[in-house]
Amino acid sequence: MKYVQRIKYIFEGLCMIGASALMLYSPDDGYILVAAILSVSLFIRGVSQLIYYFSMARHMVGGKMILYRAVLFLDLGILIMSTIDIPRLYIIMYLLVAHAFAGAIDVLRAFEARKLGATWKNTLTFGIANILLATLPLVGGIFFDSARIIVYLYSAGLIYSGIVRIVSAFRRTSILFVA
Repeated sequence: MKYVQRIKYIFEGLCMIGASALMLYSPDDGYILVAAILSVSLFIRGVSQLIYYFSMARHMVGGKMILYRAVLFLDLGILIMSTIDIPRLYIIMYLLVAHAFAGAIDVLRAFEARKLGATWKNTLTFGIANILLATLPLVGGIFFDSARIIVYLYSAGLIYSGIVRIVSAFRRTSILFVA
């Protein structure tokens, strides 16, 4: 990893931690911030995937998958922005499913890396943490309609992702780069 990428990872990690601290400071109003961050980030990712598809990926093997992913991200971003005014249960369910799915994928990737003899412990830890973040509101099901649980869940995920990003910036890469 080059120095510019390391600085970018550190900056992104600090921004994630700062945004989660802002949401934790005002958890009642943080619901709107959570929904806005989710929708805008999904929309921007969808647009960037579309730009990548039309500029390069349509000529690649598997380029249609990038197009499908771009349309899915765009649709999810628009859906979340339009569900801000309706019950908060939808955003909670989205966060739970997203964390559970990401955790399951990370756990499966860790098991595959273990079979191949690669490093797998960090991926497994990240996957288990995401699954725990998804099951946290299920354990406290009586708080399921509260906006605070959304903010706390999303903030915990952001803090953990920010810390992992900062730690990965300081980790040495095992690949030799030739300039």
